[in-house]
Amino acid sequence: MQAYSIDLRERVISSVESGECNIPAAARRYKVSEPSIERWLARQRATGTCAPLPHAGGVPRKLASAAATIRAAVKAQPDATLQELCEVVEKETKIQSDPSMMCRELARLKLGRKKSRSMPANATRRA
Repeated sequence: MQAYSIDLRERVISSVESGECNIPAAARRYKVSEPSIERWLARQRATGTCAPLPHAGGVPRKLASAAATIRAAVKAQPDATLQELCEVVEKETKIQSDPSMMCRELARLKLGRKKSRSMPANATRRA
């Protein structure tokens, strides 16, 4: 979800602080929630600005440090299963992972999983 613009925040704060309208009226007028206005006012008083806080970054990727190992494993055995790749990474880097995590990491590294023609089909086709 996108943060509200600084312009809108400043208009809401100025209308509340000038006494033009109270917080519930400003919430209806500008179509924002009352708790948002209260947070903006508190941030304005505390820091002098009502700008949104920067993105915190999220949880770091567990397999990010094993990128070279994953690339080497895929190059050595291109038709390895996700579980086999997880086992190779755990053996070499001591980082435990599961197949879904490995699949996301392969997508981030832009490594396709090309199966050899000798591998059996994953599903039966309908007749």
